[in-house]
Amino acid sequence: MGVINGVNIAILKLPPFIATLAMMLIAQGLALVISGVRPIYFSSFPNFRSIALGELIPGLPNAVLILFVLAIIGYFLLSKTILGRYTFAIGSNEEATRLSGVDTRRWKIIVYTVAGVFTGIAGVVIASRLNSAQPQLGVGYELQAIAAVIIGGTSLLGGRGSIMGTVIGALIMSVLINGLRIMSIQTEWQNVVVGAVILVAVFTDSLRQGRAAS
Repeated sequence: MGVINGVNIAILKLPPFIATLAMMLIAQGLALVISGVRPIYFSSFPNFRSIALGELIPGLPNAVLILFVLAIIGYFLLSKTILGRYTFAIGSNEEATRLSGVDTRRWKIIVYTVAGVFTGIAGVVIASRLNSAQPQLGVGYELQAIAAVIIGGTSLLGGRGSIMGTVIGALIMSVLINGLRIMSIQTEWQNVVVGAVILVAVFTDSLRQGRAAS
């Protein structure tokens, strides 16, 4: 799906937001169709839960270990490889990057493919944690992801961001959401709070961009 997103955006020139939104709806629909709107349990695979809940390092669940490993890989890719440099360059000014001789279409497909791989790993981990595939799970996670990256300092206009900031943003969102649940706040009000956090984060990002431009 990451490859398809990349092709739709880089080759077919679809707006990134529309292309990824359409793919999200397609994935949600296929999940319902393939599962028959019923959870798929992995009782015949007793070791599947160990992917997330096992402990290769005593006292540290594998899900947390996977988070750290992927964060390190992401940091290395963004800061130490040509993929990372081109990612920031394309996000900052795609036309200037293309005129400098970079095949931006190919690199955009690669970026979306890598994003798809990371997303797929996340899906496997959460399925392992629940020992089942829940076809309707994950609805609304995209908003939490947007909020996490913006809180972590990633710019919606592209060209700026960091893995460490994103991890911190994700931890802040997790603390916020878990705190609302512990306080027995109703789900609809939880969505209101998350939406408000996104607005504040976007506004803050706009202020940072304005100061940088001035």
